[in-house]
Amino acid sequence: MSGNSKTGLRPPCLRTGLVLALAALCTIVASPPATAQDIKAAVLRVDYPSLLPLSRLDLPGENRGFAGARLATDDNRTTGQFMGQTYDTKEVTATADKALEAFRTLMDEGERLVVVIAESADLLAMADAAPADALLFNAASGDTTLRSARCRANVLHVAPSDAMRTDAVAQFLVWKRWNNWFLIEGSNPADQALAASYQASARKFGARITEERIFMDTGGSRVSDSGHVLVQRQIPVFTQDAAPHDVVVAADASDVFAEYLPYQLWDAAPVAGSAGLRPLTWSPTHESWGATQIQRRFEDLAGRSMTDIDYQTWLALRVIGEAVTRTSSADPAALRAYILSPDFNLAAFKGVPVTFRPWNGQLRQPILLSNGRMTISVSPQEGFLHEVSPLDTLGLDRPETECTAFEGEN
Repeated sequence: MSGNSKTGLRPPCLRTGLVLALAALCTIVASPPATAQDIKAAVLRVDYPSLLPLSRLDLPGENRGFAGARLATDDNRTTGQFMGQTYDTKEVTATADKALEAFRTLMDEGERLVVVIAESADLLAMADAAPADALLFNAASGDTTLRSARCRANVLHVAPSDAMRTDAVAQFLVWKRWNNWFLIEGSNPADQALAASYQASARKFGARITEERIFMDTGGSRVSDSGHVLVQRQIPVFTQDAAPHDVVVAADASDVFAEYLPYQLWDAAPVAGSAGLRPLTWSPTHESWGATQIQRRFEDLAGRSMTDIDYQTWLALRVIGEAVTRTSSADPAALRAYILSPDFNLAAFKGVPVTFRPWNGQLRQPILLSNGRMTISVSPQEGFLHEVSPLDTLGLDRPETECTAFEGEN
């Protein structure tokens, strides 16, 4: 037996062969496919006139949505470098009156994968104006009708519907056995639509709305030096003599009154909905399932905390990246088919992989319930079962949707 054998060392020829084999393996892993792919996407954000939020903590960042896009593009590039794929994301802003023009410009420039941060009317206009080979990702609008009677086959919804959010709140309140609700809604159309969604969620899960009141938006000053004094006098009177209830549910999509409800009610009660316990896709308070890692990466990139819109934009572009990786294609039709197939799933720091509903193009995902300081719970709640996925207890299930554009999908 040679000295090399006694000392546990391989003969020089074997050591050389091992090094060459490892080098060959590294070459295979690191080398891109023969045909490189350039994956181009765009994020189009429509900025609407709006009043300042009630809290300066909610002031929108100039890079709202775009910061999430940049993080997702970095993530896609990390995977793409091993697959011979490069990713480039164009960022475009437009005012409401120029939204469709900006979209058409993107189409003329050859963009076919577009993440849209816009209200439902503008999103629909873009979907109807899009070429046949374009695919849009809704990263903002929660309009439930976009997942039902007004659905479009070329739009996939990464943003949760209003119904998903209100169902998430309803499940938690029912799980807590807070079944009697005092519903306070705003007077604007968006508030009324949100209130209707809470009414539907109450019926769906067996809660009871014992009283319903409308807070009129008079258009006056929202924030003033004496605001807390006025609120302390007005809100208790507004909520006085309400029917017995376990919880106050606020439907305030316009951000007019909900933040004033906690601690100012006539009768002591928790607040949920548009204030208090809020349904979110993302929150700076979320730390489970590896979320701290992406929170830190986002903060390093953007210098602020990640919001719902940032997360939803990140998620939309990661959906594209995952589909490109799995199909080795950048063709929107091929990506859409894979995304809607049972084979698609994506890790999203939510504890379970997220997938798409093939009957209306809605992304299934858990909804965080946060009080602004902590994540209180995550819906769907324990005990709410479904024959396909517990996630389908949130929002429109297949029998409930009026969407026909996706007929024939899996």
